[in-house]
Amino acid sequence: MDNNYKASKEAFVSGMTGSSVSHVNVILAVGLASMALYSALRTRLTVFRMMPFILEWLVLVLPLSLALTVYADAPGALSVLLLAPTCVLLLLPSIESGVPLLSKANKTQPSATTRDSAIINGPARPALRPLPALTTYRANMMLITVFSILAVDFPVFPRSLAKCETYGVSLMDCGVGSFVFSQGIVSAIPLIKDPSQLHADVKPKLYRIIKKILPVIILGIVRVLLVKGTEYPEHVTEYGVHWNFFLTLAILPVAEVALHPIIKYMPISLLGLWIAVLHQFALSFMGLEAFLLNTPRSNVIYANKEGLISLLGYLSLHIMGLSLGTIILPPSPSFFRKQQLILLEGGNSLHLTKLDPSAPRQNAKTAIELFSYALVWWILLAFVRRGLQVSRRMTNLPYILWIVAFNTSFIFAFYLLDMIFFPTRISKLKDPSDPSGKRILQEDPTTSTPQSAPALFEAINRNGLAIFLVANVATGLINLSVQTMYTPNVNAMLILIGYSFGTCLFAWIFRNMRIWTM
Repeated sequence: MDNNYKASKEAFVSGMTGSSVSHVNVILAVGLASMALYSALRTRLTVFRMMPFILEWLVLVLPLSLALTVYADAPGALSVLLLAPTCVLLLLPSIESGVPLLSKANKTQPSATTRDSAIINGPARPALRPLPALTTYRANMMLITVFSILAVDFPVFPRSLAKCETYGVSLMDCGVGSFVFSQGIVSAIPLIKDPSQLHADVKPKLYRIIKKILPVIILGIVRVLLVKGTEYPEHVTEYGVHWNFFLTLAILPVAEVALHPIIKYMPISLLGLWIAVLHQFALSFMGLEAFLLNTPRSNVIYANKEGLISLLGYLSLHIMGLSLGTIILPPSPSFFRKQQLILLEGGNSLHLTKLDPSAPRQNAKTAIELFSYALVWWILLAFVRRGLQVSRRMTNLPYILWIVAFNTSFIFAFYLLDMIFFPTRISKLKDPSDPSGKRILQEDPTTSTPQSAPALFEAINRNGLAIFLVANVATGLINLSVQTMYTPNVNAMLILIGYSFGTCLFAWIFRNMRIWTM
């Protein structure tokens, strides 16, 4: 690659100061508007009950691509364009659901026989009910992330949305933190299914997790070699000279497992907050911030100071995501706390089987808890920002609070959309297998609307890490083939829309296969 172009390209993505929290929120609210339109189509028009791939891409993905480029200065107008037909559709009566067909949600509902068998033969691996709102949220975050990593190289992508140099907020700053937070949420699944893992010996768990993340470490090393070997333009102040996001992603699950002995004794959200406060203390009072900003890159440690220093902040985000996962994934927000209490009081697997992870989800309670947490995080952020600036580069306390507040709020919003368009009604029925007359929660199939995430979003979630890798490779190939920073906007949009479509098509083709898990 020409050295002059490389230097110009690096300057093109450097020195950014970002936009504002409200601007980022309004842009990403386009995803909510798209989902509202999609839900209205599915629940009001029979012909749209099962949408083909191309229609899902047009309704759910294309608006996001436009919001990050040509509509970036007026995202509210795009949301209005999406909400207008939604409001018209809401005037139509909802399609009668009747008794739903056997779906994933129904398959996860255990019978009394299954529960008795679990008590007699020991605990099986219970299945958590699908949470479409989480699938939708994670797919939106993935789409925004993979689109932005290429779009930022074109002038059609506003510079205010690119990663900030040191301080400030931007859409891409939000994307990288949300990716980590999302990874933390899904890492709660094995703990909810088997909370005794928290009391298991740490060494075997570390060995298993290191085996799983070894390919990610290899990917990180390969990326370094490719970037250096092709003289690909790089933004050194993001992670350092040799460090990259793959290495950060690989380390976080290992750190989480190492914290299991602490997690079993305290609320997970409090642990995440303490890590964030400790990190901020080191930045402000132990000279870590001055070291990051002023120290020359004279050795391999100093050369990668951003990647190493930000690890503690990203760990806080991962743990915060883990905490939220234990709230929204089980049947009720207090479910995991009850599991922790049983184990701390010396309970065994017999006691844990009385808590059924596959029971119907108490949506109203979960929504209230989500709203409460979001409110707390936004208030804390407003308080902390009076004295500190947001910095993704050092993942400081304001950045962590912003990412947690943003993601909790948007998960709440998607959750609310599902409750409105796909309501689930739960009744308490007497358990015929329990002579004590204990009542159990059960969905009413005659009044509940079958609930599922868009098929395209399911496909994206199934192979998220593989899609992220493919998107990175495609971004590199496009940048090596096209001088992106000199590309006219019309040509740039054609490339970006083709890239977006191709990425989604890859996910769709492999929707029935799990390529790689971590």
